[in-house]
Amino acid sequence: MRTGWPVTLTDQRIVMRPLGQFDARAWRSVRARNADWLRPWEATSPEPVRDPAPTYGAMVRRLRTEAREGRTMPFVITYDGELVGQLTVGGITWGSLRSAHVGYWIDRDFAGRGIVPTAVALATDHCFAIGLHRVEINIRPENAASRRVVEKLGFRAEGLRPSFLHIDGEWRDHLAFALTQDEVPGGVLARWKAVQTSTT
Repeated sequence: MRTGWPVTLTDQRIVMRPLGQFDARAWRSVRARNADWLRPWEATSPEPVRDPAPTYGAMVRRLRTEAREGRTMPFVITYDGELVGQLTVGGITWGSLRSAHVGYWIDRDFAGRGIVPTAVALATDHCFAIGLHRVEINIRPENAASRRVVEKLGFRAEGLRPSFLHIDGEWRDHLAFALTQDEVPGGVLARWKAVQTSTT
C-alpha cells in the first residue's frame, strides 16, 4: 500500500479497523447466526469442492498478505464496539487505472441503521485520500438492500454485467455502480450526512 494501511476509520459509533486474528470468536458467531441470510450473496468457487473451507486464521493470513502487497484493505465493521460486519476494498490497481472495488456484509440485526452506507462512505473517501481515482461496487439485481446503499451514496449506475461472479453456486449477473473522485469533491461521507439531515 502506498499509504493508508493499516488504518482505522471512524464516524461516531461506527468504527472500521483491520480484521485481526483476535476477532475470530466474534466473527464466527456473527457469521453462524447470519448464515441463511448471507448465503444468497456469498461468493463461491466454480470448481468442485475437494478441500475443506479455509479456517478463519488462514483467511486472515491471506488477507494480511494481500494488504501488505497493496491489493486489498480488509476491515471489520464495529458498532458501539461490537463486531457487526466486514468490508473489504479489493482489486486495488495503481498505474493509469487507480481503481478498487468494495464488498461488504452486515449482521441482519444491525441492517437498516445506516451502518453500511457510512462504512462504504468512509472506505471510499479513504480510497480517494490515498490517491485512487475510482471505486466500484457490483451487486446482484435481486439484492435490494445493497442497491439501496449505492443509491443513498450516489454511486452511478454503469449497467449490467452478465454472469459476472460465481455466487451461491452459480454464475450470477451483477449491476455495476461506481464513483470517481472528481464526482464527490466534498467527500462521500459528507454527502451522505447531508442526505440524512435533509430526510430527518
